[in-house]
Amino acid sequence: MPAPPPSKPVSRAPAPKDISEAASPLEYRKDGARHIYAQNGSRIYKGKLPPLLHAVGVLQVDVDDRGNVQKMNWMRAPSHAPDVMREIERTVRAASPFPAPVRMGHVTYTDVWLWDKSGNFQLDTLTEGQRSK
Repeated sequence: MPAPPPSKPVSRAPAPKDISEAASPLEYRKDGARHIYAQNGSRIYKGKLPPLLHAVGVLQVDVDDRGNVQKMNWMRAPSHAPDVMREIERTVRAASPFPAPVRMGHVTYTDVWLWDKSGNFQLDTLTEGQRSK
């Protein structure tokens, strides 16, 4: 009896939790931030951030129609802290795939990373703010 033909790979449609219904990059920013928080719960700074942060960076992320990170571009790099830059980039890559931007097809969104000296962070989109001096 001949062997059955090899099966073809099945293309998986994103599950409902893996999609974003955002209609603009600004709306998608919230979905992206929630996704990063869900992937990094133990690394999120709890409460208001201290008045002086170790690093602040503004990162633009390109996400394709399936939620895969295509590229990243620093709009304002925390160049005084190259270790933080590398860790933010690693964190974004590790969080891929992001929610698929089904209404836009693909999206380029920007968020501000607020980095504490402890190594924990908040994203501006979901920040709890900063303590006063």
